[in-house]
Amino acid sequence: MDQQPGNRGEIRHFLGSRRARISPAQAGLPTSARRRVPGLRREEVAVLAGVSTEWYTRLEKGHIGGVSEDVLDAVARALQLDDDERTYLFDLARSSRPKSRTPSRRRDVEVPPQIQWLLDSMTMSSAFVRNGRTDVVASNPLARALHAPMFDSATVDRRGRPNIARYVFLDPGAHDFFVDWDAAGHATAALLRAEAGREPRDRALRELVGELSTLSPEFRGLWAAHDVLIRHDGIKRLQHPDVGRLELTFQSLDLPLSGRAVHNLITYTAEPGTASEDRLKLLASWAATQSRTAEPTRHSPSPSSDPSRFAHPRLRDTNSTGRTESP
Repeated sequence: MDQQPGNRGEIRHFLGSRRARISPAQAGLPTSARRRVPGLRREEVAVLAGVSTEWYTRLEKGHIGGVSEDVLDAVARALQLDDDERTYLFDLARSSRPKSRTPSRRRDVEVPPQIQWLLDSMTMSSAFVRNGRTDVVASNPLARALHAPMFDSATVDRRGRPNIARYVFLDPGAHDFFVDWDAAGHATAALLRAEAGREPRDRALRELVGELSTLSPEFRGLWAAHDVLIRHDGIKRLQHPDVGRLELTFQSLDLPLSGRAVHNLITYTAEPGTASEDRLKLLASWAATQSRTAEPTRHSPSPSSDPSRFAHPRLRDTNSTGRTESP
């Protein structure tokens, strides 16, 4: 992550990358065969945004802290930013306003008992809470059973808490667990990029990004793309080591807790009447049995450690040993 005052390097790279992806034709401008740069020129963005070239050039160099919301809106429209990218641009402007430049280690917000009760009450949905750094800070038994490879990974912290980004990029098994690993990796890097815009002085986030950049070439490439993702919903295909292939719908809901830290409640559910629902029910049955003999907030062993592990032939995938389907 960029260490320059006011996060100027991040602003420069983000605006430059968004400008480079738009052709003059897409922007409704005249085209010519002789162009030395991909996408739009700075002066063309300035015309579209209704500002001077000198002013936009200064903005793209990172001098964004005192810019008005109206001007940021005009730049966002000129660069055809989507809602997440627009929010990210405003976050960069906010974080560039004068204040302490020293990275700080934010105190993690404790999840209230009422939230854990809510999670535990969701017996047929996998549910967990993650923060902006993708730490899983609370989960229900079904989430721990469904994501057993992540909870059992060597990438968990000393408290046994997984970090989704560490698992995705640093555990080789993640390539088998996520059927569409490329999509999972892209989304995870983009979520961290959005958090970096909100909290550029979060020391723990800087350390995480530095660790991933050092150890994962895949992460380095995705981080350099400067893609941003704030909301993340859709279909997830998982290859579970015990019940085989699952196709699940996941939803992300903002969870307002104390402080400015962003937390999301993530749920995974199966379409009724599908084989994935049968497999999820079997995991739920196992998770309920385990939770009777363990504290509800502690991680229990994965189903694969149970000698009576899932053997029902109707719930076995013939392709359960690897990623054999395209997403």
